[in-house]
Amino acid sequence: MTTREEGYKIVTQYVKNTGLINHMLSVEAAMRYYAGKLGGDVETWGLAGLLHDFDWEIHPSLDEHPSAGAPLLRDKNVPEEIVHAVLSHGEGVARINTMEKCLAAVDELTGLITAVALVRPSRSLYDLTASSVKKKWKDRAFAAAINREEIAENTAVFGEELWQHVDNVIYAMRNIAPQLELEGSLNPDGTPR
Repeated sequence: MTTREEGYKIVTQYVKNTGLINHMLSVEAAMRYYAGKLGGDVETWGLAGLLHDFDWEIHPSLDEHPSAGAPLLRDKNVPEEIVHAVLSHGEGVARINTMEKCLAAVDELTGLITAVALVRPSRSLYDLTASSVKKKWKDRAFAAAINREEIAENTAVFGEELWQHVDNVIYAMRNIAPQLELEGSLNPDGTPR
């Protein structure tokens, strides 16, 4: 089994962009949250989230990512269950279990949540709610590259109600807000710093 520390070393070996690293940390946090909620293996789910985009900087096209990265993970002895989960968040590989459906449901959503947090006066996750995300969801010019229909579809396949899912992912990301640099001007209890 690859440890979390080994997974993070893989990430930092191949990824230099801190925004992309923070995205992978956000997805990891959401995956760990849902593993705990749904009885999955927290370490396995977390590693799938942490590693899902590890090859984006070396394979920055949907034709190659994540398929061209899979051999690198196998060379580093990452368990096949995690490699398959990473492959399943791309095109052409079926999502066969709850962990893989969860990864698809949280991936793009973490980016939207981050974008919404960064335009708030507080620049914080600590006062962010699903209703704030919902307002920005309707504004198609905001974070236009994020596919809302894909988020909604993947969330439905995962079996969660969309806005409860948004709240769950915000909650998961709050747990690592300092690491994500998304504390903004607030303390964890929502009071000004």
